[in-house]
Amino acid sequence: MKRGALIFWLVVLALIVGGIGTNFIVNPPGPGKLDGFAQCLKDSGTVYYGAFWCPHCQATNKLFGKSKKLLPYVECSTPDGKGQTQICKDKNITGYPTWVFPDGEILTGERTLEELATASGCVLPSQ
Repeated sequence: MKRGALIFWLVVLALIVGGIGTNFIVNPPGPGKLDGFAQCLKDSGTVYYGAFWCPHCQATNKLFGKSKKLLPYVECSTPDGKGQTQICKDKNITGYPTWVFPDGEILTGERTLEELATASGCVLPSQ
């Protein structure tokens, strides 16, 4: 193999390895900081209704970080973003995000973790 081709492939390999390594630094594997809180919300019977296109839902998801995968989330938007799923119509969800708690309390819009903890009875981890 010619020296130029060898250098090219070494650079490509270094970029691949560097990209994979950077991914582990930016998104380290393991549990999220709010896993217990998100699981408690789910276990309590709380439901979080949202839409993939909703900026307030995206902000809420970002608030939970890696723990968002454990949230009791129900997607209300149809895939084309122009309609609402039947389950959300049946529950009379008219805005996003909407949090429905087992006692019947409903919170809409962006909420703090503290507000969600108070409404759900779930304890936030100490930060």
